[in-house]
Amino acid sequence: MTVHHSAIQTGDQAHRLPIVALGLSLSAFFSITYGLCVALRVFVPDVGNHLPWFQFLPGFDWTPTGILLGLFESIAYGWYVALLYGFLFNWFSSQRG
Repeated sequence: MTVHHSAIQTGDQAHRLPIVALGLSLSAFFSITYGLCVALRVFVPDVGNHLPWFQFLPGFDWTPTGILLGLFESIAYGWYVALLYGFLFNWFSSQRG
């Protein structure tokens, strides 16, 4: 039987979010979701999902540059959520401790 040391956490470590892993996973999630929405718009042009793009992705338009900018903004939103939520979760978790 093998015991993985990384799986054994005690004290404060058990209640901390790994911010880098959270940032990478959220950025990947937002990027994949963004790619699926762009693909939907390409294959079904009259789907009507274009209005939120302009609201949540500043500078977005339906050009290759605008689509690439939207991808970078999706990644940035993932890191924004991870940094803010991860910091707040870890801070409140340590205060409650």
